[in-house]
Amino acid sequence: MNLPNQLTVARLFLSFVFVALLSIEGVEFTRTAALLVFSIAAFTDFLDGHLARKHGLITNFGKLMDPLADKVLMCAGFVLLTRLELIPAWIVVVILSREFLVTGLRLLASAEGVVLAAENLGKYKTIFQIVTVIYFLLFLASTDKILSFLKPVFESFYLGPDHLGLVLIWLSLILTLWSGCSYVWKNRKMLSDC
Repeated sequence: MNLPNQLTVARLFLSFVFVALLSIEGVEFTRTAALLVFSIAAFTDFLDGHLARKHGLITNFGKLMDPLADKVLMCAGFVLLTRLELIPAWIVVVILSREFLVTGLRLLASAEGVVLAAENLGKYKTIFQIVTVIYFLLFLASTDKILSFLKPVFESFYLGPDHLGLVLIWLSLILTLWSGCSYVWKNRKMLSDC
């Protein structure tokens, strides 16, 4: 298994570590640790694609598993933020629906021997979703002593979750819907026998 694919597998593992850390309540620094693990996992998303393209290490495994690992990480982030009542559940359901739709389309294509690679719009969507989740993780981690210096930033009127956080959520939702519609439209031939 080449290095980019190893990074993809590592991102899946880190996703589970992230979920475990953010699920622990009442223990100091777990939110900061969750932020750190999520950030490292998100960085592997950039790094594996960059290395695969730069060194000609693009594989069918990577084309299929890289977007899947992204979805696992992002779904974990959004579901946990919903559980913590930071993002409305209906928005997360819409985001998850898009992710499952695209994954289903990829599985249909794979059954016919076709591998559908991620599109640029989908990559931008992922970047924006990562920014959104990291923003809220920073907000949560500001309650830990080590990052308590950030608390005044989130208490300011425009930078708090009720303003900047809401803008990030809505922009993530719009990009998610736009990229999903674009992906389905460009690959509509896969659905032609429905």
